[in-house]
Amino acid sequence: MRNILVTNALPYANGPIHMGHLLGYIQADIWVRAMRAMGHDVTYVCADDAHGTAIMLRAEANGISPEAQIANVQKEHIRDFDGFNVIFDHYDSTHSDENKNRSSEIYIKNRDAGNIAIRPVTQLFDPEKSMFLSDRFIKGTCPKCKAEDQYGDSCEVCGTTYNATELLNPRSTLSGATPVEKSSDHYFFKLPNFAEYLQKWTRDEGRLPVSIANKLDEWFENGLNDWDISRDAPYFGFEIPDAPNKYFYVWVDAPIGYMSSFENYIKTKRPELSFDEYWKKDSKNEVYHFIGKDIVYFHALFWPAMLEGANYRTPSGLFVNGFLTVNGQKMSKSRGTFIKAETYLEHLNPEYLRYYFASKLSDKVEDSDLNLDDFVQKVNSDLVGKVVNIASRCAKFINTKFDNKLSTTCAEPELVQSFIDAGDSIAKSYEAREFSAAIREIMALADKANQYIDEKKPWALAKIEGEEQQVHDVCSVGINLFRQLAIYLAPVLPTLASQVQDFLKMDNFNFASGKTILVDHEIAQFQPLMQRVDPKAVASMVDASKDSLAAAAEPVKVEKKKEKKAIEKKPEPKVGEAALNTSTIGIEDFMKIDLRVAEVLDASTVEGSDKLLQLTLNVGEAEPRNVFSGIREFYQPEDLKGKLVVMVANLAPRKMRFGISNGMVLAAGNGEGVWVISPESGAKAGDKVS
Repeated sequence: MRNILVTNALPYANGPIHMGHLLGYIQADIWVRAMRAMGHDVTYVCADDAHGTAIMLRAEANGISPEAQIANVQKEHIRDFDGFNVIFDHYDSTHSDENKNRSSEIYIKNRDAGNIAIRPVTQLFDPEKSMFLSDRFIKGTCPKCKAEDQYGDSCEVCGTTYNATELLNPRSTLSGATPVEKSSDHYFFKLPNFAEYLQKWTRDEGRLPVSIANKLDEWFENGLNDWDISRDAPYFGFEIPDAPNKYFYVWVDAPIGYMSSFENYIKTKRPELSFDEYWKKDSKNEVYHFIGKDIVYFHALFWPAMLEGANYRTPSGLFVNGFLTVNGQKMSKSRGTFIKAETYLEHLNPEYLRYYFASKLSDKVEDSDLNLDDFVQKVNSDLVGKVVNIASRCAKFINTKFDNKLSTTCAEPELVQSFIDAGDSIAKSYEAREFSAAIREIMALADKANQYIDEKKPWALAKIEGEEQQVHDVCSVGINLFRQLAIYLAPVLPTLASQVQDFLKMDNFNFASGKTILVDHEIAQFQPLMQRVDPKAVASMVDASKDSLAAAAEPVKVEKKKEKKAIEKKPEPKVGEAALNTSTIGIEDFMKIDLRVAEVLDASTVEGSDKLLQLTLNVGEAEPRNVFSGIREFYQPEDLKGKLVVMVANLAPRKMRFGISNGMVLAAGNGEGVWVISPESGAKAGDKVS
């Protein structure tokens, strides 16, 4: 038996759980249930990520304290997780005494070890709100193209990145006031101290997916930088020890929440467990984090470095999931495919989604697509048409003709044994997080079971006098086959498994319980186990998503009324949106522009920027080009990989904070959205656009 601690990425306490979130939580829950079914001792904890400026401002706008804000959201999160049978042993909050104490301890240990630096940083300061402003709370005029209403890190019109202090005519989006430059001491974690350690750590076998380790190499090649871990008051979070009015940046105490949630679990529910046995340097127990690929940077660099610096063990492995698309596209509010967990539960059985996700998931860091038509077809075909159908076809004969008792002998011991033997392979797939492989094997067994029943035709035998024993034997075999399928599906479908366990009157329903054949065994009266997915219910869910989001309040605005008028005079331009330019140019001017077809080889988010994506483009040259594009709001990186785009190939390279941008990708916008311009299929990378 292995002792395992499993955590999920902490949902932010500022909004509801949606389908994109659930992909990772359902994946973790299935793995936890599977490992327990194999006989391992698994503890599963999580918490709300409850700190930061956004929560402070949301609470202010709602007229409540931050503590009340996070308490309200936590109730909603727990409700939604429970609704999808994502059952944590303990669900906590990062706003706890235990997390405060543990965060302070880890900081002090790193400080005393020489891993903390203090130096002044100049930022823009809102004199009316009396607070320093992050980039997203500042707007002004782009210093390069002079476009107005641009954020404090980059221009959505020309794509230039800059420091907020370079903006022309800057203003605070919180108050409308003109910010002033102000210096304050910031606290930095010396990440470069751990460069050599992290390079080895990220390559330890089983620690990270290979694709993630390869991605991290890019950061190592560019050189690691000190990490700013402090924020100035006012801020909702934990004050840094011996640093009045300085607070830990939310990403400092968020992962420490894994430790404090486990600590609170021990205090409140499992006092026999030892915190140190899981978190001490030489611990033999296992710790795994299930996270999304968008937060790898924090979990694979900062987190292990902080733990190492404080003399704690590091996680045994990071299990990384991709993003979720719906109907092949990123989730859309207008299409009704931005579906909240609460909205789904109002219309559909949560086990449907658990099964569909399981059928898609593997150990690869790949995006998953929730195709709603395929969702209906797969659930109805696999679960209702194949699995549950076996029980309904056989149970009625056992119930009505044989006094609820299975046959005293097994008529097909080799067939039943083949189902039992398949458990080892299925268990290995679960452990490797190859859920889709496990589902394929289970459904192949279901096909085999249905073939057996179709061949034996117990409904026909029941009409023939003297064939009662054969009917009894065939249906008893069918129930045994169904039992194996239900056990193998239990990690994915816990509610169905519980119903089947009651129906079969079994004391246990783990993998070991399926090692023997049921003979002369009493079963209960059969009750319908699962209904078909009604496409109308899916349509209603989509419509409800549109309605709920259309009725949602506008983003929080706290600026004063008199200042709001002035702001409203300047409509916010979107990427690709500009007034029609009626001035003309000559053909000679146009011919100077070299437009080329480019293939997107890779795309990724840019750490430190909310607006930019980093693109690696094949333009038909010996080496690919690096281009930064301000389209992050409208595209996930995976949406662009393999896509053909059009770029300005002879634009002078621009030195940006994040590197050199060698070109510009063309996009069109109308205020409703932005679309990257893509040529017809048949065009090749390097083709000239004319």
